[in-house]
This record gives sequence, C-alpha cells and structure tokens, in this order.
Amino acid sequence: MDFALSDEQEDIRRAVAALAARFPDSYWADQDERAAFPQEFYDAFADAGWLGMAIPEEYGGGGLGILEASLLLQEIAASGAGMNGCSTLHLTIFGLNTLVKHGSPELRREILPRAADGSLHVCFGVTEPDAGTDTTRISTVARRDGDDYVIEGRKVWITKAGESQKMVLIARTAPRHAERPTDGMSLFLVDIASDAVRLRAIPKMGRNAVASYEVLIDGLRVPASCRVGEEGQGFRYLLDGLNPERILLAHEALGIGRAALHGAVDYARARVVFDRPIGQNQGIAFPLAEAATRLDAAELMARHAARRYDQGLPCGKEANMAKWLCADAGFQAADRAVQTLGGMGYAKEFHVERYFREARLLRLAPISQEMVLNYVSSHVLGLPKSY
Repeated sequence: MDFALSDEQEDIRRAVAALAARFPDSYWADQDERAAFPQEFYDAFADAGWLGMAIPEEYGGGGLGILEASLLLQEIAASGAGMNGCSTLHLTIFGLNTLVKHGSPELRREILPRAADGSLHVCFGVTEPDAGTDTTRISTVARRDGDDYVIEGRKVWITKAGESQKMVLIARTAPRHAERPTDGMSLFLVDIASDAVRLRAIPKMGRNAVASYEVLIDGLRVPASCRVGEEGQGFRYLLDGLNPERILLAHEALGIGRAALHGAVDYARARVVFDRPIGQNQGIAFPLAEAATRLDAAELMARHAARRYDQGLPCGKEANMAKWLCADAGFQAADRAVQTLGGMGYAKEFHVERYFREARLLRLAPISQEMVLNYVSSHVLGLPKSY
C-alpha cells in the first residue's frame, strides 16, 4: 500500500489549509453560538473553486477523486472549523454522486454546474422518524399521477435543508416486498421552496452553525423528469453514495481530532503547575501520545479506503473500518483534550469543548459505530446477521 500523496494532492492540502486559516476558532465559536450559517466561509470556498472538485469537468467541476475531496474536508476540520465547516460543503461532494452516476443528461446539466460554482445548495433526504438505519422501512411515498409524482411523507435530521433549494430524496414508489424490501424505492430531485414542504429546525448539542431539520412533505408534485434513474432502483443508487460518505466523514473526524490534539499540546506546554509544565507529567503526556498514535493509524485506513474507491475497487470493508477507526480516534483525542485542559477544557474560550461535541456526533452519524461492527461481523467475518 502506498500512502504517499502526490505533489498535486499536497498542493491541495496546503491551499485549503491556507484558505481555512482565514476563519479562526473565534469565527466558528460565534457562528455556533448564534446558530448562524457560515455564509462568508461558504462563499470563500465557492469563489476559490473548491465546491465542485469531485464533479466531472464537463459540468464545471474539478473532476478529482474522493481522496482529494477527503483531503479538503480533513484540512477544513483541522483548521478548527470542524463539522460546522465541513457540513456546508460535503453534501455537494457525496450527495450529488447519485446524480452524477444515474441522473439524466438534462438533470446533470441543470444541477451540477450550479452546485460546482456554489450558487445551488442541495440537501439529502433519507432518514425518517421510524426508519433510521433501516432505510427499507421508509414510509414517504411517491404516487404516480400522469406525468408527475405526488410525494407525501416526513424526513428528519436533514442537514442544510433551510439553506437548500433542492433535495435528493428517496421515497417508496411500490409497496414494501417482504422478501425484497429494498425494491420499490426511487430517488427524486425535488424543490424545497414549495408550499407543500415545511421545515422545522431541530435543537441539538453541537454543529449548530449548520442546522438539521425535520421536513414535512404534503402533496409535493414532482415531474417524472426529476426522478433520478429508473423507478424502483433508488436503494441501489443510494448505495453508491454510502462508501464515499463514510470515507469523507472519516477524514472529517481525523481533522477534528487533529485540531483538539493541537490545542491540548499547546496548553500542556504552556500551563505550569507545581513549577513545571503539565506536559512534563506522564499522566498528561502519555494519553496525548496515544491519541496521536491512534489518529495516525486511523488515517492510514482512511487513505487506503479512499484510494480503493477512486481505483474502482471494492471498498465496503475499508470504508466502514475507516469510519469506525477515525470516529473513535477523533473522539478519543477530543476527550483527552478536554481532560488535559481540566476546568478550562469545559470553558468555551479554549474551543476544545466544541471539538468534543462535534467529535461525538461522528460516532453516531452517518452510521453508528455499532452498525459498522454489524457490517464487519457479518459481511467481513461471515458471522450470522443480527438484523
């Protein structure tokens, strides 16, 4: 396995880090406190041409791979932006993957150039109140009515719905089949700005600069031309986005862990107790050294997963393991950072409490640590499935 980055990839890291550095911790703390979307940050990355880096060049994108996109998100997270910064961008990268692969030429021409230049926000509507991890249980329905579909249902935890003009939405177009529950679901690209769509922001613990929404859909009429791919194949199309999503968010977890570790090490060098810097004490130093070791090890798996995806190789095992390892390592680093700062780790002025809150999210989403272990135990080890 060759984990070395090319000169172009190193240039991407440096350029992204330099741009992200224009938005310090104080900016992100303020956005998070006010629950204000970081428009200035989003515009800066749009103007620099980073939003469409994984969109094909023919549609105004950079035509780069998931590895390059992962480097972008890791550097943003490591700058102190964390999930608040990454969540403004990553839906454009992985959420449109299904449209790139399965959308009609007309839909691609309509949507992808505007997503690439930042003028169009798109969200991703899958999760429902009674169908979280088990997507086969979705109850949102799309009924054919002439040349249109009429959609009724409810989605939850929809990131950036309030800022988005479009949503990639999965709905059931045929009754659930007991033996093939993944059949009969279809993907649509729908307009959010409609009287048939109502949004409610969900109060939450962290990543408050980018809101999550409950979306209520009541009689939304959608032209059949806005269906992505064939009717009934939506679940299969959805799977195309799962591995890159896990790889990308694994790198975000790494970035948060790096930011937390950097803050903890700086504090441990500077903070003097009993006439010595606290970083001289092994009780402080060893847990930070362990955090660094875990982050580096997790990064290797994340790089490996990204390379396999870009090479068109099977990567379900690697993507899931990368997500588990990176989420675990990122959270452990953030937790140790809070512990290193002691009481000041609980204070907002040092920012590690914000890293802690955002790192905790990545052990839940986009897939829980437990569901990753379910995948590994059944699909990798061949043990009987528990679900």
